[in-house]
Amino acid sequence: MAVPGWLERLRAAEKTALLQDGKRKVHYLFPDGKEMAEEYDVKTSGLLVRKWRVKNALGAVSPWQTEVGEPTHPCGGVLGSELIKESSSNPIFMRKDTKMSFQWRIRNLPYPKDVYSVSVDQSERCLIVRTTNKKYYKKFSIPDMDRYQLPLNSSALNFAYANCTLIITYQKPKEVLDAEEELQRELRKVKTANGQNGDCKTQ
Repeated sequence: MAVPGWLERLRAAEKTALLQDGKRKVHYLFPDGKEMAEEYDVKTSGLLVRKWRVKNALGAVSPWQTEVGEPTHPCGGVLGSELIKESSSNPIFMRKDTKMSFQWRIRNLPYPKDVYSVSVDQSERCLIVRTTNKKYYKKFSIPDMDRYQLPLNSSALNFAYANCTLIITYQKPKEVLDAEEELQRELRKVKTANGQNGDCKTQ
């Protein structure tokens, strides 16, 4: 089955954990050299951050690519601040899940609520955001659904709009919920850097 396949890959990865600032931070190193970093809320076990990075053929490590959580800005210093300020009015896309749903927020969308539509493209296995005024278009996948090789279901999709922010929600199927629960059980077995189990609270 596809779900155990992904869980087995997570189990096989070399994992290190750290409890810090109310978060459980887990680093995965996979046999193929890929790295994944996750952060969970200690109290709720909710996923806060998931990032990936890979090595190229020459062994150089790529920058972290954010899958879940606030996108990171590669630029720093004054120039970076200026670039961020200049782009502050552009749409900002980020994923922030809940326990029961995958959720995305697109900020800085100033158009009226009735111009937006969100749909499932079964052939390309992705979600598509459109506006009838043709001012915004975005296509994005749900990596979790691809990893578990589960079909996309239009009835699981919903969206809302308020305060210039489009909130897109896709209800997690039972297979994903069960897998996430199993993963949390696995992560509680991982020793943290200070020798505690992963479910221990910070001091």
